[in-house]
Amino acid sequence: MTDPLVSACGVDEAGLIRLVGALGAAGRTVATAESLTGGLIAAVLTAVPGASAVVRGGLVVYATDLKHTLAGVDRTLLAEVGAVDPEVARQLATGARERCGAALGVGVTGVAGPDPQDGTAVGTVFVCVDAADGRWESAARFEGDRAAIRAASVRRALELLTAAAAPDTEGDRNSARS
Repeated sequence: MTDPLVSACGVDEAGLIRLVGALGAAGRTVATAESLTGGLIAAVLTAVPGASAVVRGGLVVYATDLKHTLAGVDRTLLAEVGAVDPEVARQLATGARERCGAALGVGVTGVAGPDPQDGTAVGTVFVCVDAADGRWESAARFEGDRAAIRAASVRRALELLTAAAAPDTEGDRNSARS
């Protein structure tokens, strides 16, 4: 499998195939609620043949109001902290999981640039994977241009999904921070 999108995001294809296989073997499904990545995580996951057994769907919630309307992020939270916040990523992940009927939900929000957003620096990204049995989170500050930040966000989401898919992995205690 050589997929140009997977390559453009700098994703290890063999690792991606293992991830989709591990999710399938565990009988776990995944859904996404994506802001700055605009559906890239779901697109990369579905590049793997057989991904339909594990990918339930995705919500592209680029506009702040859609984070509430489609993914169920608390409207008051969005008004108080803005769209780029770790709690927003958590609620996006939970919303994706619940609204799409998946075992795992991935939520991602951040600032890809070129300009800061509501006082938040370019490269600030929050990713969360939510499951009934745990949560895996990352707060990061990625460097580079818009494409590089979005690609790094995809890779981080896949890293967290890989941790969530691994047997004997517990959420929260294994949260990734950088």
